[in-house]
Amino acid sequence: MAIKRALVSVSDKTGITEFCRALAAQGVQIISTGGTHALLEREGVPVIGISDVTGFPEILDGRVKTLHPAVHSGLLAIRDSAEHVEAMEKLGLDYIDLVVVNLYPFKETVSKPDVSYEDAIENIDIGGPTMLRSAAKNHAFVSVVVDAGDYAEVLSQIQAGGDTTLETRKRLAAKVFRHTAAYDALISEYFAEQLGDPLPESLTFTYEKVQELRYGENPHQQAAFYRKPLAKKGPSITTAKQLHGKELSYNNINDANAALAIVSEFDEPAVVAIKHMNPCGVGIGADIDEAYVKAYESDPTSIFGGIVAANRTIEAQTADRLAQIFLEIIIAPDFTPEALEILSRKKNIRLLATGTDSQVQSAAERKPEWLVTSVDGGMLVQQSDVHSLDEADIQVVTERAPTAEELKQLLFAWKVVKHVKSNAILLAADSMTVGVGAGQMNRVGAARIAIEQAGEKARGAVLASDAFFPMGDTVELAAQAGITAIIQPGGSVKDAESVAAANAAGIAMVVTGVRHFKH
Repeated sequence: MAIKRALVSVSDKTGITEFCRALAAQGVQIISTGGTHALLEREGVPVIGISDVTGFPEILDGRVKTLHPAVHSGLLAIRDSAEHVEAMEKLGLDYIDLVVVNLYPFKETVSKPDVSYEDAIENIDIGGPTMLRSAAKNHAFVSVVVDAGDYAEVLSQIQAGGDTTLETRKRLAAKVFRHTAAYDALISEYFAEQLGDPLPESLTFTYEKVQELRYGENPHQQAAFYRKPLAKKGPSITTAKQLHGKELSYNNINDANAALAIVSEFDEPAVVAIKHMNPCGVGIGADIDEAYVKAYESDPTSIFGGIVAANRTIEAQTADRLAQIFLEIIIAPDFTPEALEILSRKKNIRLLATGTDSQVQSAAERKPEWLVTSVDGGMLVQQSDVHSLDEADIQVVTERAPTAEELKQLLFAWKVVKHVKSNAILLAADSMTVGVGAGQMNRVGAARIAIEQAGEKARGAVLASDAFFPMGDTVELAAQAGITAIIQPGGSVKDAESVAAANAAGIAMVVTGVRHFKH
C-alpha cells in the first residue's frame, strides 16, 4: 500500500516544512490544522485544512478540531476488512495513511517558575494523543511519527517504495505509546503536586534516556542512565556538563551522585572524596584548596581511584594537587581555564561542571526528592533525607556540655554521617573526617573500624552515630580511644547506660532526636 494522505499537526515545527514539501513531491495529500496549516501554506507547501476533511469548523479556541469520525475512521479502519471497507465507502470516508504529530509543550510550560494553573491546563493536549494512539493502534496500515528525528527514515522509505515497512511502523508505534505514557505521567505528577498528594493509589514515573552504559555494576549487567524530564534545582549529576574524560560508567554516576549529596550539605567551601558510595574524606575550609587538603588528609589511601566533589570553582592551585593522584571524577560548579588545562593533561579523568557558584543551593533551601528503590515485583518510594539539624533541637544529656569547638565539630560530623551506609560511625576533628566506619552489621563494629582508621587522630576527636547506641559498649570504646564528644539520635531503651559511660569518661554527649539510616 502507498501512503496517499498525511495528517500533520505539530507544536515543534522543526523540519516540518521540508518534510511536508518532500511528501507533497511524492504525491501525498497533506491535511493540517491551526498554526501548522498556516506555516505550510505560507511556505508554499500544498495543504488542505482539517475542516475540509471533517466538514466542521475548528471550534472552542482550537480545543475541538480533529476529534471527529472523519479523522478517526480514516486512522482506525482495518484496510483488509471487508466490513470496514464497506462502511468507509458507504459513509464517503477516506483513509489517512500517515500521522505526524507532536504535542502541546506541557513539560516546557510547567517548567516555568511563574506558570499559572490555567496555562498548565491549556497545554494539556487532547486531540494530539488521541490521533497518535489511533494511528499507533492501527500500525498494520498507518505510519505515525512523533519524533522529528524519524522524518528522514520515513521519507526515505516512502521515496523508495511508497510506504514504510511493517517493522518501521511497529517501532514508530512503540515510540508513540512511550511518548504518550510519559506525557500523561508528567500531567499526573503535576496534579499530584498541585493537590499535595505525592503518593496516590497508582504511581507512574517517567524518565528520559541520557545514555546507554557499557554495563552496570559489573560487566555482565546491562544498564542505562535516565533523568527526570523536569530537572531539580541545584547541582545534579543529571544536568552536569562533562568537560573532559572518558564516558561515565554506572558506578561513576552512583558515586558522583553520592558525592554531590554530601558536598551540598555545606554552605562553606567543602570537598568530598567518595569510594563505593561512602565518604572516605570530607573537609571544609576558608577556601576550596584548604577544604581539599583536609579531605585528602582524611584518608590518603582510600581517595586513590575515588571521586572528588567540590562546592566551589576549582582553581589552578587545587588542580595541581588533584593532578598528583589517580581520580576517576572531579565534579565542581566550574573550573578556571588554568585548572581545566592542568587536569585535562590526564587523558581519562572525567571533569564535570554542575554550574556556577551562584547556582549552588544553601543547605536550608534543599527540598526532598522522591527516591525509588526496586524490590522484586515492586518498588519502595520515600522522600530523600534532606533534614537539616536545628541547633535548638540538640539536647545535652551528659553532665558535661560540649565546648563551642566540640559543638562545631559535632555539627560537621552529623552532616556527613547521614550519608554513610548504616550502621555508621564517623569521627571528625578540625573540620575534617578522620575515621569512617560504614555498612557494618553492628554499631560497635563500625566504631572499631572508624577508630582504627583514625589512629592517633581519634584522640580529641568527636564521634557521630547515624542511629542510637543499643548499649553502652560503643561509648566505652570511644572513651578508650580518647574521643571527647558524641552526637547521636538517642531513643534507645538503654540510653541511660550510654550516658553513664559518657559521664564516667568525661565525654560530652548530645542527642538530636533524628535518625539517619542509609541502607
